[in-house]
Amino acid sequence: MRPPVPVPLLPAIFTLDIDRKPILSFEARNLREAHEICHEEWLREDVTTLTCNNVPLWDGKVRLRARYASEAEAAAYRDAAREAIQTPDEILLAFLVELDGAGRDDPAPKKPSRGGQSLSSE
Repeated sequence: MRPPVPVPLLPAIFTLDIDRKPILSFEARNLREAHEICHEEWLREDVTTLTCNNVPLWDGKVRLRARYASEAEAAAYRDAAREAIQTPDEILLAFLVELDGAGRDDPAPKKPSRGGQSLSSE
């Protein structure tokens, strides 16, 4: 009898909650990886500097929480992914809030999946 062949896990869609509010959705292989992404320095810097209604998305104090996305959040992510130009080494961030100064030509900023360098989203 042959041993079972491991099946690669497909990425799932997760949502970053800040102060119990859904802020953005992204793909990760599992919940552990989603938690790791939420603690990446580049992401923390982005959610500290980006604003919605002239208020920073994150004050640097409240807990950042990753969880599995709801159906509506996953649909918003898939819509953004269809419109985005993405390379395999980037993480697509689909913001679920209206960002101040966000242009309609750039539906979702992308960030590298590893390392601390952010790609320009402007």
